[in-house]
Amino acid sequence: MKIKVAVAGYGNIGKYAVEAIQEAPDMELAGVVRRKSSMGDIPANLAGIAVTENVMELGKVDVALLCIPTRSIPETAQYYLSMGIHTVDSFDIHGDALWNLLQQLDRTGKKNKAVSIVSAGWDPGSDSVIRALMEAMAPKGITYTNFGPGMSMGHTVAAKSKPGVRNALSITVPSGLGVHNRMVYVELEPDAEFDNVEHEIKTDAYFIKDNTIITQVHNVNDLIDVGHGVLMERKGVSGVTHNQLLEFRMKINNPALTAQIMTSCARAAMRQNPGA
Repeated sequence: MKIKVAVAGYGNIGKYAVEAIQEAPDMELAGVVRRKSSMGDIPANLAGIAVTENVMELGKVDVALLCIPTRSIPETAQYYLSMGIHTVDSFDIHGDALWNLLQQLDRTGKKNKAVSIVSAGWDPGSDSVIRALMEAMAPKGITYTNFGPGMSMGHTVAAKSKPGVRNALSITVPSGLGVHNRMVYVELEPDAEFDNVEHEIKTDAYFIKDNTIITQVHNVNDLIDVGHGVLMERKGVSGVTHNQLLEFRMKINNPALTAQIMTSCARAAMRQNPGA
């Protein structure tokens, strides 16, 4: 019997998630869940696919891929898990926020006999697996993760959410040794003050630790390219042997890879014990 998968959200990642599910021989697309404000504009490529505001209208759903902004995931995941639907998300805020979310969803999942797979993107996600493998090969040492140059989905969504911003694009530019610049391009509403927008973005948790440069542009869509990449380098020690040099590199379509990892994790969710 095929796994019935719903896609919550139909932005950059959601579009590729629909395609990945349709290509999976053991999965069936139950439908797409969208915000009420988006229901009046259904894209032509969703023709023949069930589109609804509420997952309950899709019938039986085994797993939901939460292709929504990171800051909406805690509440949305709780809702799906409370109905006994497994969830997969690509929560991309590192540190305490990630750990706290894991604990929260673990409790809800166990209570409702549902599985939550958290941070199933590529960082956190597949890159985390590669970093762990590198550390296993050279336990002593330092790993440098260099992102880009490319569009960061989470940072872009965060910039778009600021008052006065009509559209935004955040590009991650590596400086080397794990240091990054954030190049943020904003298209403002007519009455917006650039200085206020700049302050709101630079003090957001997504940007506050990096050198962030904000530039106002006329049309953000003229700049968008969803390509991205990562170079991970580790210099360490295996046993007592020094100077072990490890490298992992990839150039990718950011949302397509994220969606594929989430789809693979939907399959894994069917085999896990309840919890996160």
